[in-house]
Amino acid sequence: MSKPKSSQSTRSELARHWLVYMAFLTMEAVLKALPITLIWHVGRVLGVVGWIVAGKYRRLVLKNLRIAFGQEHDEAWITKTGRAHFRCLLSNMFCGLKLATMTREQIESRITLSGMEHMQAALDLQQPILGLVTHQSCWEVLNKLPGFCSFGRHAGVIYQPLRNTYMDAHFLRARQKHGYAIFNRHEGFIAPMKHLRDGGSLGILVDQHAGDQGVWSPFFDRLASTTPVASMVALRTKAVMVTLAVYDDGPARWRAAYGPGIPVTPESTFESLTAQINQAVEALVRVQPHSWFWVHNRWKTPNPRFLLDTYRRGIAFEPGYDTASLKPFELLLRSPNWLGDACMAFPAMRAIKAGRPDLKLTVFGPEKLRDLWEAQPEVDRYIGKAGKEGLFAVARRIKQSGIHFDTAVLLTNSTRSTLELKLAGIERLVGYAGSFRSKLLRQKIREPKIKGPPLHHTQRYLHIAQVIGADLSKSEPRTLNTESSAKGPLRIGICAGAEYGPAKRWPLDRFAAVIKQVSAQHPGIEWVFFGAPREAESGEQLSSLVGNEVKHTNLVGKTKLAELIVQLRTCRMLVTNDTGTMHLACAEGVPTVSIFGSTEPVLTGPLGDQHTVLRHQVPCSPCFKRECPFGHYECLTKITPEQVAGAVLKRLRG
Repeated sequence: MSKPKSSQSTRSELARHWLVYMAFLTMEAVLKALPITLIWHVGRVLGVVGWIVAGKYRRLVLKNLRIAFGQEHDEAWITKTGRAHFRCLLSNMFCGLKLATMTREQIESRITLSGMEHMQAALDLQQPILGLVTHQSCWEVLNKLPGFCSFGRHAGVIYQPLRNTYMDAHFLRARQKHGYAIFNRHEGFIAPMKHLRDGGSLGILVDQHAGDQGVWSPFFDRLASTTPVASMVALRTKAVMVTLAVYDDGPARWRAAYGPGIPVTPESTFESLTAQINQAVEALVRVQPHSWFWVHNRWKTPNPRFLLDTYRRGIAFEPGYDTASLKPFELLLRSPNWLGDACMAFPAMRAIKAGRPDLKLTVFGPEKLRDLWEAQPEVDRYIGKAGKEGLFAVARRIKQSGIHFDTAVLLTNSTRSTLELKLAGIERLVGYAGSFRSKLLRQKIREPKIKGPPLHHTQRYLHIAQVIGADLSKSEPRTLNTESSAKGPLRIGICAGAEYGPAKRWPLDRFAAVIKQVSAQHPGIEWVFFGAPREAESGEQLSSLVGNEVKHTNLVGKTKLAELIVQLRTCRMLVTNDTGTMHLACAEGVPTVSIFGSTEPVLTGPLGDQHTVLRHQVPCSPCFKRECPFGHYECLTKITPEQVAGAVLKRLRG
């Protein structure tokens, strides 16, 4: 009988762990026989090799250095520091292994201590002392010298167990041999806090990415998930926090340096203390930039919620921090191609923009929609695409913006639009899954599970925003400034066209009848006709049908998109077919009376109580066809002028 698969897997994993452990012991034995200075020099040579061959980590180091120092130093400095970091990292890694084979006296001869005045100030307070330790230079040296950290107090450390049980036990024995009190992070913090209250000191590593459990706080002015453990422990034990870093100080020599203390005050919260810790760590890194652990993805973009509104521990800033100095999280939003669809994406766009304070929003879409998106206060930039541009031309256009986009969210469903952004070098692409396009997406959004009618387009866009971490309560549309529109004449817009086709167009003579019926009761109304350039002739026809007896202005085909937005904002309402102008009015908070024919208002109708939708259901509706296959357009023609005029008058009364 065969062994259970899980049992076989466990044995295989244990065997791998044993082999790794044996290899480690062999390396340790070799290093024990070599002088530590020689090991330091060999490590630096291997660091040069690592810089050349470890492309993935080289790119990560350069990316991190650009985030931290890109506004202060040029690319030559960043590259030089990156190379120096690889030499430092490898030399200190091998020296750290060598230290485990040396006596305490041999180790102490290679270390100097500075910043003692900061530690003495903390000791004078007669409070528990919490050491904030960074991954700098040969930080492993601190595990061998509790005397450098205790000053008469029993030194303790919180550690993260290794997956390799053999290696974990080996390092645990080494730390205990030097007299440290060891606390397993997975076993909670009751024991470490008792250790502090009983007069001990405690060291905690505080400079790594903390994932979904962290507080998002500026580190080199870029929001980073930061562990709140140190600040929580300090608050509960009233401990003074003192930073401690190790720096290179010559071949196989190091300097351990204390920084200024961070006291707990009555006003302190774990959020504010965590933010202060980040600023203190940044100061330590700046002393010797090349020696910090840059191969760690400190500013990792979380998955799936890279917007931060819904994180339990939220965002925290140091008291007095100027949020204007935050380095931007660059997001590219791929706009839908049609005016109406783009307008229905506005709520999702607003929720996304509000999702994190450092977000800089660039919208990419057709050039014809530039005025629309640039009119939205949430949009920082717009990149337009000409109609006939090829894939590579579009990719070049995005690259030429000079912006390194952290992520791109696609509100389109096509493979082509996804490929354009992929070729532009944007690694993290987010959107609804499709057939081939799924292979291009870094983060695939599943279609929402619903019961009943299909989701409105606006809701489908909002679902993307919600999955990536947006707070949907921040998606509310703006409302019409009724005080502003009431200052001038009572204006009502008419959009009698529809580029989609005749199956969306209510007859012109019926629009004219509505205008006359409403004007009979409200003779002071000024009617304004809107439409696309190709509908100019129908605008003239409607103007002729209305005649001079009704005050009206024909703007069909005469306004650009920016001018259309301005004109709509002066209207009390819009009477319209299912058009992009209808969606634009909704986005601008203008109430509508909308006439639907072959399309489905459940999917694309205006949302909200300020809108009235008129439709006549027939057996074949919605057919979504551009022209009626039967030729009689009953879904439209059964809607009467009296019904539409009644809806307009009701809105005017309401």
